[in-house]
Amino acid sequence: MSTELIEPTATDPAFEREQRDRRELEKTWASEPGILSWLTPTTHHIIGKRYIITAFVFMLLGGIEALMVRIQLWRPENHFLGPDLYNQTFTMHGTTMMFLFAVPVMEGMAIYFVPMMIGTRNVAFPRLNAFAYYLYVIGGIFLYVGFFTNTGADAGWFSYVPLSGPAFSPGKRVDFWAQMITFTEFSGLISAVELVATIFKLRAPGMSLNRIPLFVWAMLVQSFMVIFAMPAVMIASTFLLMDRTVGTHFFNPAEGGDPLMWQHIFWFFGHPEVYIIFIPALGMVSTVVSAFTKRPVFGYTAMVLSLIATAFIGFGLWVHHMFATGLPQLGASFFTAASMMIAIPSGVQIFCWLATLWSGRITMKTPLLYICGFIFIFVIGGLTGVMIASVPFDLQAHDTFFIVAHFHYVLIGGAVFPLIGAIYYWYPKFTGRMYDEYLGKWSFWIIFIGFNITFFPMHILGLKGMPRRVYTYPAYMGWTWLNQLVTIGAVIIAVGGIIFLVNVFISAKSGAIAGPDPWAAPTLEWSISSPPPKYNFVYIPTVRSESALWTRTNDEPVITGVRTDRREVLATRILDAEPDHRYPIAGASIWPLITSLTVAFGFIGSVFFPSWIFWGAGLTVFAFVGWFWPKRTHNEQPEAAR
Repeated sequence: MSTELIEPTATDPAFEREQRDRRELEKTWASEPGILSWLTPTTHHIIGKRYIITAFVFMLLGGIEALMVRIQLWRPENHFLGPDLYNQTFTMHGTTMMFLFAVPVMEGMAIYFVPMMIGTRNVAFPRLNAFAYYLYVIGGIFLYVGFFTNTGADAGWFSYVPLSGPAFSPGKRVDFWAQMITFTEFSGLISAVELVATIFKLRAPGMSLNRIPLFVWAMLVQSFMVIFAMPAVMIASTFLLMDRTVGTHFFNPAEGGDPLMWQHIFWFFGHPEVYIIFIPALGMVSTVVSAFTKRPVFGYTAMVLSLIATAFIGFGLWVHHMFATGLPQLGASFFTAASMMIAIPSGVQIFCWLATLWSGRITMKTPLLYICGFIFIFVIGGLTGVMIASVPFDLQAHDTFFIVAHFHYVLIGGAVFPLIGAIYYWYPKFTGRMYDEYLGKWSFWIIFIGFNITFFPMHILGLKGMPRRVYTYPAYMGWTWLNQLVTIGAVIIAVGGIIFLVNVFISAKSGAIAGPDPWAAPTLEWSISSPPPKYNFVYIPTVRSESALWTRTNDEPVITGVRTDRREVLATRILDAEPDHRYPIAGASIWPLITSLTVAFGFIGSVFFPSWIFWGAGLTVFAFVGWFWPKRTHNEQPEAAR
């Protein structure tokens, strides 16, 4: 492996060499012609964008469902939705936002940006990356086909047994939900493995573990959480599907099963799921705060340790969802302590962000506005979280709208606000153009005001005793005016969301040309053109700090030994990112799509005919033969099939 100083000028050989290598890379990384360009891509930019766009389509569907729920609760004894459709609608809303939007959109952002931020050309296993996306989108379509054909899931996004068991939910509604879980969580598990391998082995030389950008650290921690948490819910949903289709009795107490086992397995995934969504948002906050204060985030080591502590403690909280199930009080006290203790690492991070803002040169643009909104809203959500960590209070507030309010303050305030801020921040990198700052600030204030009008009154509704998941309520309870205020707030949020989408679409065509680095930001993705080329870097950069671009000098060396005539990346050592070896990766391929279809054949078919899982497995074996069949490139080197 060679290192060489490249200082391109229009007259020296280095410039000519760079242009020649750039042309060869364009040819090597070019997409397949025609319709194959839609069916065969494996570059991380395309797959990442598809994740993000698909997730926002699902969010739009989930938002429409939320508005339908709020219209139904506008007044007592409303008949806008009947009880059956209401149950389907609120279940689809929760399922969509948790499984089809929140986690996939974070993984999509990581797949798009992590390779650029760590200085490599693609993810470690490009075909596996594409395969994971296809599983995700097939699972989402499968769930919504059921909803649009009156077979929508109707037992809540958590599908508690025995309600979701065969005795109380006949038909295929819960089966569709359970198999969607298998699709999306299998996809998420693959993406997590992908990100761990990419971050550990494909970092630019010099990017040791103490120089990784905080967003990349957040995605690494989140990926390990996914690896430990996702199998639990996949096992739970498979047990549920087997109870319903082949007559097992995992959750049937009459035959020795246990309904509480479902809650334990589900919430062992379900509470880490909150932090699987939240931790990437913390990385986004750190990225935006650093860029708009023009200084590294205060307390880098404390921030990384706080991310790890949040993830670790997050696996010890699941029973606080079960305080009303009659668990031993001594055991519940330990989960109360853990539920309060997890506020400590979050408080450390908030302190570090505030210290960075205090000592930096603040540029108050739209992305930073969303981050400030996040801090305000998340603190409120954290305070109510500490309240419901107390068993006596939780027993009173459990299954009321107080929990709904807390949940949305944490997840929308803690994840969606940073996400929108990050999209505005990285918008020039996505499109090559700047967003409209005026529309951006209007979208923030409308969403921020609408959010608090929507969800703060829910605390009061909960304290007044209004239960969640009810499709109507009597007028004499005195809940009407608060429900109407909540519905008005939901409409305001929708208006702000429409302004955000208008800004995104209009600015992509008419926004000002951004250039490579309009923010003078510190991380490597801003060192390349906007939008980025398919290969990211002509020459792999080297790194000397966590703020790589702020400490880069004119004599910074680059790696020139990675080939340009085939798709190849530089593998480095895990700890100090010293160059290890060159690693050829797969190019465009139709096999990830074909393999996902054979897997889907088995998964979907087994909902109706359990034996089809074996037919799907057989077809998948043949698909893998095509996947791994060696292919020779023009220079007679076998192409990787990962």
